[in-house]
Amino acid sequence: MNPEFWQNKNVLITGHTGFKGSWLSLWLQNLGANVSGYALPAPTQPSLFETANVAEGMHSVAGDIRDLAGLKQQVASRQPEIIIHMAAQALVRYSYDSPVETYETNVMGTVNVLEAVRHSDSVRVVLNITSDKCYENREWLWAYRENEPMGGHDPYSSSKGCAELVTEAYRKSYFSNGTNECTVASARAGNVIGGGDWATDRLIPDIIRAFTQASTVVIRSPDAIRPWQHVLEPLNGYLTLVESLWVHGPEFAGGWNFGPAEQGAMPVEWIVRQMIEAWGEGASYELDSQPQVHEAAYLKLDSSKARSLLKWVPKMDLSQVLQWLTEWYKVCQQGEDMRAYTLSQIDAYQNLDISQGSPD
Repeated sequence: MNPEFWQNKNVLITGHTGFKGSWLSLWLQNLGANVSGYALPAPTQPSLFETANVAEGMHSVAGDIRDLAGLKQQVASRQPEIIIHMAAQALVRYSYDSPVETYETNVMGTVNVLEAVRHSDSVRVVLNITSDKCYENREWLWAYRENEPMGGHDPYSSSKGCAELVTEAYRKSYFSNGTNECTVASARAGNVIGGGDWATDRLIPDIIRAFTQASTVVIRSPDAIRPWQHVLEPLNGYLTLVESLWVHGPEFAGGWNFGPAEQGAMPVEWIVRQMIEAWGEGASYELDSQPQVHEAAYLKLDSSKARSLLKWVPKMDLSQVLQWLTEWYKVCQQGEDMRAYTLSQIDAYQNLDISQGSPD
């Protein structure tokens, strides 16, 4: 990722009040971009968006991605050159309870973004952020590549597969045949973790809540394997991809995976034990004996395409990732300036030697 590329670029982020959106907003502010955001209020209390005072350095608009008219107005008003679409209903278990909201947000929200772009003269690049769960999960042992079929057992996973199909259809219909010069791509990342995530029914926030309340962590699927990575790793990939889309256009359109190295895919119980050791202070865990809704047991991404064509390589091993996020929450507990601390982690990440990343 070339920091100089982003200076004075007009960037619109949907979902900027979320966990990943807040990290990305701060990073782009730090790079000197003109950042705008369109999203509902922060989805949790507390939230990274409020704790790190993300709105301080950007133009933040409260809006629903399901509101096409409002989204069109925002795009027309801000005249973004780059749109990074991150607004989503992002929780698997919540999608079982609210499938209509999940599909409206994740599918029609994506339609609305691309429809607004179709009528815009300013946008040159659109990057739609989906999920590793967009793939039809066959529970096999090898990693998924970008040409694997879309699918999904649960409404969340299915909606992300649908959003990928929508993106591809719009790209082929409107953005690759000369009717619009915008270039469109999608990005799929593994389980993203880091400081400032307080979502419900998500492993790291559940662990941190239990630690801070001196209670026992209850885990649902101890043997489930996920491709864990620090939030800055895929964000670095997204920014690198946008640069290539800007420079090379349709040559870099389509879908892209951004997952950790092979050793980054570890079982849930291993993560919990590592966190307990890092936190100390009598932290403990137990297994949830209640019946659980279906969640994928095994899921990994093949990022060979990004490594080969974008020269993107993860910089952090999993132990370092867990250390960084544990330190973030401890500093937050101490009442420090979390905007400054989060920016310091971004700076530290940018200064990491890329050789620390291990190839699959």
